[in-house]
Amino acid sequence: MTAVDAFDSEALLFDMDGVILDGWGTDEVVHARAVDDVLADRDLHASDDVRATLARNAYDDDFRAACETLDVDPAAFFRAREERSATRSVERLAAGTRRLCADVDAIDELADRAAVGLVSNNYDSTVAFVVDHFRLDAFAVARGRDLGPDGFRRRKPDPHYLNEALDALDASDGIYVGDRATDVIAAERAGLDAVFIRRDHNADLDLDVEPAAEIESLRDLSPLIEAR
Repeated sequence: MTAVDAFDSEALLFDMDGVILDGWGTDEVVHARAVDDVLADRDLHASDDVRATLARNAYDDDFRAACETLDVDPAAFFRAREERSATRSVERLAAGTRRLCADVDAIDELADRAAVGLVSNNYDSTVAFVVDHFRLDAFAVARGRDLGPDGFRRRKPDPHYLNEALDALDASDGIYVGDRATDVIAAERAGLDAVFIRRDHNADLDLDVEPAAEIESLRDLSPLIEAR
């Protein structure tokens, strides 16, 4: 654990995938099957290459070009695919495909010291389900990204949803715990101290940005804050 000279713990915000839930994120098969759902709904047929492009978790020029080959509106198709992806991801979570990280119980203690929030690039409906399904009552606010192109553009490293959470908590600063470089960048852009957590899935990641601290467990946060 890297020591930090000072933390204003007015707000403690956490990423979800890889920090609260195990693994990098939603399985790519979810998006692939969601594409099949939307194509079937619209009685459309696409080549394997087009289907693969439409299943990528990106709203970009390649996605829009793939939609043009099908003569469909890219924004509408992207939102429809995300709606299906969100539904399928919740179904998989309900079936027990993913578990909470073993150290999540440490957040309950932290919630006694500061306002605690959850901010994720995952879909807002998926985040809400995780909080309810796993009874994560410590979180005073939980925010995922909105469905559709606007929600995609506002993903981290854009600080949009971090700023929303800070406003909801009536906080101006604090820390954000994440497991990706984009989490570190988003935290800095929101005026937060970034804490990078090492898990099995990112243990060997060569981080090209410098967080305020690195930890190996959420339980390392308590002594880190006390060290102020």
